[in-house]
Amino acid sequence: MTIFDIVTDPGLRFVLELSALTHEQCQKLFDEADSDLAAAPTDRSSWDAQAELAKQQKYLNAYLSQLRGANRGAIVRVREAKQATAEARQEVDRLHLHLQNLYYEQRHLRGEITACEAYDHPYRKLPLVPAEEFLARHPELVEADENELMIARINEEYTQREALEQARQGLLKKKQSLIADNKKRRDDLANLDRDLEKFIDAAKPIQKTFESNTSQNISGR
Repeated sequence: MTIFDIVTDPGLRFVLELSALTHEQCQKLFDEADSDLAAAPTDRSSWDAQAELAKQQKYLNAYLSQLRGANRGAIVRVREAKQATAEARQEVDRLHLHLQNLYYEQRHLRGEITACEAYDHPYRKLPLVPAEEFLARHPELVEADENELMIARINEEYTQREALEQARQGLLKKKQSLIADNKKRRDDLANLDRDLEKFIDAAKPIQKTFESNTSQNISGR
């Protein structure tokens, strides 16, 4: 596997290709200089060699100039890539934390649902009318689900108990009224007894006088 197989970014691949060309040009320039040093020096060959070296040097300088520009551009892109990677990592961390929170909330809600399903609700202990009897009176609820049926049975029980409570309150008021009426009558009878006793006490002198006169009349005869 070569470096070109690893690097896939077009900008970086261009820098690598340009670097390879620059390296090749440097090697070519070194080879040209070595061959000139090894050859027998003549005025013509020396001038041609220097001209060729100057030409190759210009190529090298052009490659180096391009390589510097491409390298600066690659550095900028690398920094941008690092910044984008950091931002993407932060977003991934945020989403991961949010996902963990959702998992926690899911476990919490499942626990609450399980607790609610296992809770011994007081309505289960109500002495409700059997479902069969209730449906016989309310055939329109035959297709209702279990929850709707239970709510309807509880509502009916509440209505009946409310009616019984109202009847009880009515009887209680009637009882209180009868108690008050009986008390009034007892008070009236007590007052009548006191008045009668007063009347008897007031009539005793008259009775004595009447008895005395009766006795005198019997003696005169």
